[in-house]
Amino acid sequence: MSGEIVEKLKKASTGLLMMSESDYPFEVVQWKGAAPATQEKILQLTGSQDLPVEVVDLDYLFRNCAFEQEWHNELQKKDVKKFQTLVQTLKDNLSDISVYRVGQINIDAYIVGQTKDGDLTGVVTKLVET
Repeated sequence: MSGEIVEKLKKASTGLLMMSESDYPFEVVQWKGAAPATQEKILQLTGSQDLPVEVVDLDYLFRNCAFEQEWHNELQKKDVKKFQTLVQTLKDNLSDISVYRVGQINIDAYIVGQTKDGDLTGVVTKLVET
């Protein structure tokens, strides 16, 4: 079951770049039997114990890229559809989804939820905010 979800997330995130001061791709992450997610657990799993962490809502993270804006050109509108597919894939396959923003300036954004098997699965990308 979890293997299928990993493949779906890979397919949905391929070619997408998270927009911030730099654009970064998404990578699929999975931790077997690690659910439920907590801030402490995410820091432990990622080896980031000394870094600050902030939890934000999935829709908040994608507020600028998964919703079509009047000023978007055709390429951006295609990207919006791809981001919507990624968000929907996450929502359709995972429960208790949270976004963990780890670090400052160079932020690792872990978008993870729980599979039916009790794994933590999702995608990670980088955000640069100065």
